[in-house]
Amino acid sequence: MSDQLPLQWHDLLSHELAQPYWTSLQDFVAAERQTATVYPPLGATFRAFELIAPHDVRVVILGQDPYHSQGQANGLCFSVTNGVKIPPSLRNIYKELQADCDIEPSSSGDLTTWAQQGVLLLNTTLTVRHDGAGTHQGHGWEVFTDAVVHTLGSLTSPIVFVLWGAFARKKKSLITQPQHTIIESAHPSPLSAHNGFFGSKPFSQINHALQANGTDPIDWQIPHN
Repeated sequence: MSDQLPLQWHDLLSHELAQPYWTSLQDFVAAERQTATVYPPLGATFRAFELIAPHDVRVVILGQDPYHSQGQANGLCFSVTNGVKIPPSLRNIYKELQADCDIEPSSSGDLTTWAQQGVLLLNTTLTVRHDGAGTHQGHGWEVFTDAVVHTLGSLTSPIVFVLWGAFARKKKSLITQPQHTIIESAHPSPLSAHNGFFGSKPFSQINHALQANGTDPIDWQIPHN
């Protein structure tokens, strides 16, 4: 998998890619792809990194696993391939976006335009087996994404880190530099959205932080199908 990681990210994370767990993780995912259907497709595993260079990251939104039903996962957390039915968590994200910024929910669940503006849409675990939520947890992905968050957090440019839910909030301790902004709440899942996600106004908070840092706000509008 290392050859799929864009060069700038590969160079930035070279120490991590030399660790023994990385080889074990690659072997595990390769074996899984030989015996089961794994999402996202092979070429989309590192799509979040392909759409944005490390020093262009302005916002990091952390998810958990990729979607594990056919045709959904596209390598960006919470995002689905254009034309796919919008999953419940993303519907709740769109509801909060409308309440927060008066942006009508899109008929498309493809969040590529956010990534193109500097939003790293990063899952904690980057692969999953078909219909098997959490099946690739505990094999090394979390160590890798910890390193991504910690490395970004050590950069001098201010970044807004968005931590939704318990899995994402575990990474808060990795973000230690004072120039960064941390926004956290409950997860947008239907199981927890009413426990603090709805009403948290994350999108306006993100843009306020970006503007305070002297950069442009994110245009959160997603084009329709």
